[in-house]
Amino acid sequence: MKRLFGKLEDGRNVEAITLHAGDLSATILTYGAILNDLRLRGVPYGLTLGSPEIRAYDHGPMNYFGALVGPVANRIAKARTVLDGETLHFEPNEGPTLLHSGEHGLHTELWHTAALSETSVTLTLDLPDGKGGFPGNRTVTAQYSVTDHEDAPATLTLVITATTDAPTLMNIANHSYWNLDGTPTTDGDWLQVHAEHYLPVDAQMIPTEITPVAGTGFDLRAGHVLRPTDAQRYDHNFCLSQEDRKMKPAAVLRGTSGIEMRMETTAPGLQVFDAAPIGSGDMPGHRGVPEVGFCGVALEAQHWPDAPNHATFPSIRLGAEDTYRQETRWQFLTP
Repeated sequence: MKRLFGKLEDGRNVEAITLHAGDLSATILTYGAILNDLRLRGVPYGLTLGSPEIRAYDHGPMNYFGALVGPVANRIAKARTVLDGETLHFEPNEGPTLLHSGEHGLHTELWHTAALSETSVTLTLDLPDGKGGFPGNRTVTAQYSVTDHEDAPATLTLVITATTDAPTLMNIANHSYWNLDGTPTTDGDWLQVHAEHYLPVDAQMIPTEITPVAGTGFDLRAGHVLRPTDAQRYDHNFCLSQEDRKMKPAAVLRGTSGIEMRMETTAPGLQVFDAAPIGSGDMPGHRGVPEVGFCGVALEAQHWPDAPNHATFPSIRLGAEDTYRQETRWQFLTP
């Protein structure tokens, strides 16, 4: 089902597309390829955070909520890097750092609906050479689909692909915030991350070196109950693998309601962000009130942050002969 969601400040229409399969439904916006809402029949609230108002997203306080961020997600130190011997300079938007490709990243783009069925939508976007400081004429495709079979959990799948006509950098992430209880915060939720290593960060949130999680507050292999009062905060990349394109378990999130989300991805990393400093200002979320700190947990499947500036990190270089591809699945189980 497709409907008008709202109009951007420049007058362009944004559509909301709702997919259905069994007990699962997902609503996708053509603006930012945003996962705006996700519902399970019998659960009286959405499981991912969003807003019913386009103003919340259109350069608003919820601009990253559910969006695809990129073409290079996360941070690039000093807003510069070197690609094939050429220094690329970007416009910083987090102090001296480039975050999520700047103020005009994928999350601000109006995507084209290329294919649509009851259970799947394919969105496409063309990026011209030089936009945001990144080389290459690029085409990005995002396919969201839902399935719900009697012998398997209800599942949301996202497949992202990209091509370029010149060497470039590519690392796209879905930036959904998950809240499985319909409550103001994720206090009491249980999070497990299938990672043996993580990336500590410096004062500017730039990763330093690959570090074992063992013996640290980042050892989430056996699961951990999230508390806003905990001293340990999370806005870090967990190293799932050095390999790209191989599907692997990433995380399990279980709400105090007993609803569980299992996540797996082909991406080599998972950024875990506890949303401690995040809010929606005066814009309402789907519960009808503004979102506050710790409102959800962002679990962002992606390559590792600042990868072009770290020779030992999995590369995010995309050549003209290559196709970027990331697949992520979210499975939902009720008690």
